[in-house]
Amino acid sequence: MKKILLVDDSALMRRVLCDIINSDERFHVEDRATNGLEALDLLSRKTYDAVVLDVNMPKMNGLELLKEMQKFKISARVMMASTATREGAKITLEALELGALDFIHKPDSASDCRGEEFKKRLLEILAVVADSRPPVPVSSVKKQEEREAVKKVTTFVQKHAAQVVGRKIVAIASSTGGPKALQSVIPFIPQGIQAPVLVVQHMPKGFTASLAERLNSLSEVEVHEAAEGDVLENGHVYLAMGGKHMNVVMNTAGKHCIHYSDEPAREGVKPCANYMYESLEGSRFDEVVCVVMTGMDADGTQGVLHLKEKKKIHVIAQEQSTCAVYGMPKSVVAAGLSDQIVPLEQIAQEIILNVGVK
Repeated sequence: MKKILLVDDSALMRRVLCDIINSDERFHVEDRATNGLEALDLLSRKTYDAVVLDVNMPKMNGLELLKEMQKFKISARVMMASTATREGAKITLEALELGALDFIHKPDSASDCRGEEFKKRLLEILAVVADSRPPVPVSSVKKQEEREAVKKVTTFVQKHAAQVVGRKIVAIASSTGGPKALQSVIPFIPQGIQAPVLVVQHMPKGFTASLAERLNSLSEVEVHEAAEGDVLENGHVYLAMGGKHMNVVMNTAGKHCIHYSDEPAREGVKPCANYMYESLEGSRFDEVVCVVMTGMDADGTQGVLHLKEKKKIHVIAQEQSTCAVYGMPKSVVAAGLSDQIVPLEQIAQEIILNVGVK
């Protein structure tokens, strides 16, 4: 049975969340805390399988607690459950950057929390978080080493540009742990990359715009939430909008562009990376570099499998020890579709080697 720490300043909300968590035989609320200070004390003395954390609390809020945990190198699997994690809330992305693995929007009233939909979603996310790999802080020294390695690869590829031929596109799929993992990939892609980059990250509507803004502020390439009709250009990153499925189609001018469809969720998610991969079957790209990163379940596998029947592809799977959740990459590897299995910090380098830089 998984031991859970529940952190919330509302006595009523603690009771409701505790009842939901304890109703599942997989979990038991081992301890409760009313603010970040109490939680920090407990985390410094005890180990939990997961932490369910509120944001707005007295004395020390949820974000301050995550910062203190980083400061004192306290590793824990954290999911945010707060009314602050609303559609498009930048505070949610900050929590994910600080080490939280996933989040759920908590209804304003305790009575709404008792609804079956919220209960089901909370337990689904908690199960994934409790089984995930605890986050490992990346030092500024290591980040700089990664940047130097990417520069060397970029210089090498530029010198041998003639060897990289054909029109290429990069298509990335990620889920739980993805927002933070993407920060170890997209900001390391050089501006002269010779391909457009598509990203499907499993997030609700509203959050993807904030994630795109954050990635754009960190990157040389231009990153934005893809809009209907966007024409694909090299050196641009197109992040799928939450709540719709992103596809690539040909417009009337014969150019590749973004088209959103509104089919039901597939693999339990919307956007679903399978649609992105399958839409590239009829494209005019000579090769698709498929990157499957951290995330639960198997989104991406069927899409890559179908794409391989029609297109030349190169599949990069994120290596297990660097994944928050080794689900999506594991599925691709198990299906025999991966050409490379590489740690997170080397994914950008492999993308550069495969598509070229001008």
